[in-house]
Amino acid sequence: MSDSYNPETDGAQMSFAKDMSYGDYLHMDQILSAQTPLSSAHDEMLFIIQHQTSELWIKLALHEASAARALLEKGDYSPAFKMCARLSRIFDQLNSAWDVLRTMTPSDYTTFRETLGRSSGFQSHQYRLVEYVLGNRNENLMKVHAHRPELHQLLEDELARPSLYHVALRALEAETGASFAPEVFRLRAPHEADAAVEAAWLTVYKDPSKYWSLYELAEKLVDLEDYFRRWRFNHVTTVERIIGFKRGTGGTSGVQYLRKMLEVELFPELWNLRGAL
Repeated sequence: MSDSYNPETDGAQMSFAKDMSYGDYLHMDQILSAQTPLSSAHDEMLFIIQHQTSELWIKLALHEASAARALLEKGDYSPAFKMCARLSRIFDQLNSAWDVLRTMTPSDYTTFRETLGRSSGFQSHQYRLVEYVLGNRNENLMKVHAHRPELHQLLEDELARPSLYHVALRALEAETGASFAPEVFRLRAPHEADAAVEAAWLTVYKDPSKYWSLYELAEKLVDLEDYFRRWRFNHVTTVERIIGFKRGTGGTSGVQYLRKMLEVELFPELWNLRGAL
């Protein structure tokens, strides 16, 4: 007798009554029952699934970014680089999702917009965590999460530790002999471009063979911000295409707020130095 299993011929005879199945492992019942439209509008299902799947990808982004940070703190570069590359691809995946949502027209959206109340993607604590991990630490935005103490605490915990870029800058100091002012490592404020940091990165880019690990780290960070910027840009254009310049459901100025976010740079020195090479 053969111990091999052919799913095409034997599948009908298999029973998973006592074994874990695909659906059990992935908790498919819970996931597939989590879409509960509040209207009869056809496109509300698209809207819900778009945002739910985005939150799942963002959860993975946080998983990868946190692990990469921990490895960089230990000087374990190679696996951290892999995680940073994966992080970039996650945002590429998130970018593609906007293409699906853009098939919804303004008329489609108006059929269920009122059912959203004041809910908004602006209230996503996971997205806020991503920004905090990467270094865009706007403390004022935590007020949105004050009604959920457990989520507010997650953000507080993140603000208590160095960002991914802070860890990269500590490595830059250690390997180039540079020394940065304490303001560069502020935990509860967005990172701002610093001349000494740019000079140190410029040293790396002028002699990549000598500082190959730092050079590769810098390019991984540039890749990440590149994909992150594209995600933000696609967010703006999608919102403008669907609701125009109306105020957002969560109370923000909508497109105007999102356009302002396009000006935020996560790792400004890595972009600024390119003009000096």
